[in-house]
Amino acid sequence: MEAFPVINMEKLNGEERAATMEKIRDACENWGFFELVNHGISFEQMDAVERSTKGHYKKCMEQRFKELVAAKALEGVETEIKDMDWESTFFLRHLPASNVADFPDLDHEYKKVMKDFASKLEKLAEELLDLLCENLGLEKGYLKKVFHGSKGPNFGTKVSNYPPCPKPDLVKGLRAHTDAGGIILLFQDDTVSGLQLLKDGQWVDVPPMRHSIVVNLGDQLEVITNGKYKSVLHRVVTQTEGTRMSIASFYNPGNDAVIYPATALLEKEAAAADKKDQVYPKFVFDDYMKLYAGLKFQAKEPRFEAMKKFEVGPIATA
Repeated sequence: MEAFPVINMEKLNGEERAATMEKIRDACENWGFFELVNHGISFEQMDAVERSTKGHYKKCMEQRFKELVAAKALEGVETEIKDMDWESTFFLRHLPASNVADFPDLDHEYKKVMKDFASKLEKLAEELLDLLCENLGLEKGYLKKVFHGSKGPNFGTKVSNYPPCPKPDLVKGLRAHTDAGGIILLFQDDTVSGLQLLKDGQWVDVPPMRHSIVVNLGDQLEVITNGKYKSVLHRVVTQTEGTRMSIASFYNPGNDAVIYPATALLEKEAAAADKKDQVYPKFVFDDYMKLYAGLKFQAKEPRFEAMKKFEVGPIATA
């Protein structure tokens, strides 16, 4: 199998731009994932985020997780557990309004570090969306505009730790799923692996790489591109040694954003010899999220089909 796609963003500024854009296009069409290096976020800032996250887990969350495991008698399980994940997690919302005040056990320094990191990731996500627009032949800013809705995008960070698991063959760190939203930027542990994606029927490791940002595409980008780009099944497998840190930031459409295949792409497909009709429905993002909440660990195709019941009006071509 070909190597996992790694994109050096510095090469976008020189004579290798065209080749780098082609690598991004190929990754979006054939992997749904890629890994960024030289992405503009300083190593010092990433190291501060990692220190604070691992320190907070040790201080505030590790014992809670052990008590949960004991309460559910998970240590001695003999059959596969299919209704829970072996993870310790919390979710920080940044946009449209922060929920950081809801977490009293986050110290001032950690809140500051995460706020600064989130602002950098927000800019990087918007830069990536414009690169996707360029590859798709959409006007610059199109994806950001679609995501905006009336109040701006939803942007938040899931902070997870995956502790050592005595029965890694019986419980997943996170069960297989596609992400519901837009574009996801992941800062993952570089020493403890576990993230895998499904490609050509095989589970492939997403390689831990120091100071990289892993990017994957959510269901909404599959809809907007009418299936040209795909959201891809991924999971986290547990390990018997080491705790894996995962900081995943989700740049998603606003709740009232209307999501549908881009008209310009449909027109381009209609003009091409391999004419493809509109495959995906038009819907309000929040309606999709309500459906997704109960069906996250099931196939995405029935979700898309179910959204046809929620379709909102015809798509304007002007």
